[in-house]
Amino acid sequence: MELIDGNAIAASLISELKQSVATIEGRAPCLALVRIGEDPASVSYVRKKEKTAAEIGVRSRIILPPPTITQKELEELIDDLNADPSVDGILVQSPLPPTLIEAEIFRKIAPDKDVDGFHPLNLGKVAQDDPTGFVACTPAGVMELLSRSGVDLAGKHVVVLGRSLIVGKPVALLALQKRAGANATVTVCHSGTHNLAAITRSADVLIVAIGRPEFVTDQMVKPGAVVIDVGINRVHDSTKKAGYRLTGDVHFLSVAPICSKITPVPGGVGPMTVAMLMRNTIRARKRRNLSITP
Repeated sequence: MELIDGNAIAASLISELKQSVATIEGRAPCLALVRIGEDPASVSYVRKKEKTAAEIGVRSRIILPPPTITQKELEELIDDLNADPSVDGILVQSPLPPTLIEAEIFRKIAPDKDVDGFHPLNLGKVAQDDPTGFVACTPAGVMELLSRSGVDLAGKHVVVLGRSLIVGKPVALLALQKRAGANATVTVCHSGTHNLAAITRSADVLIVAIGRPEFVTDQMVKPGAVVIDVGINRVHDSTKKAGYRLTGDVHFLSVAPICSKITPVPGGVGPMTVAMLMRNTIRARKRRNLSITP
């Protein structure tokens, strides 16, 4: 079994991105990070993004609206960021307060600044095999992990467990694309799938993003399969100082011995998500340079 080290692969990508930023003429790339509320996970994620941006040479603009912000006020804030020529990418940290409609907020971000890849235009470009759009960061990170780990999906049976717009649907479309590193036969499963274990056992590559701690066991995995665990869950653990431990959607201890390759949690897909966000932001900045007429 080979452990796919997301930290090491992300570090390599970040090193490449530093060099890419150094070639940009004019100002540094700028990423606007909008966080509403004090959800501990959101605070941690935004801090990580800010730290990685600084390491690469991307400028972060942290925007912290009050938790009472209305839908209209948040949309007006995004309009201002869309119109600001000094901002290349916009990310609104999820989850939002229940008073706000997340899908409408994502649609409000200009497609050319949608570095999170959730705008319908960018999702549509993924479906059309159009490489000019921005790909959602976690699915893009999964594909990059596979590529840099020597896993060619051509002709393989890829099973995606989970159908969210953030991971499941876009990663299935990416694996299906007619291009190098993809060309897979893809099955998408979810909580309502019958004979789920039989389908997951048929996978050459199993991508798990169902949001249930340690849901996938060794009885659901074909020996020799590649397993990508996208999930990250907090589960109670009285032996830990924090009172909890982080685990994926895969029962690592039982599944790892029978895999050919597997991602750990933490340290697998997570670091790649942040790295891909930075790559999208740098792409957005370079496009802005190209669009400036002398």
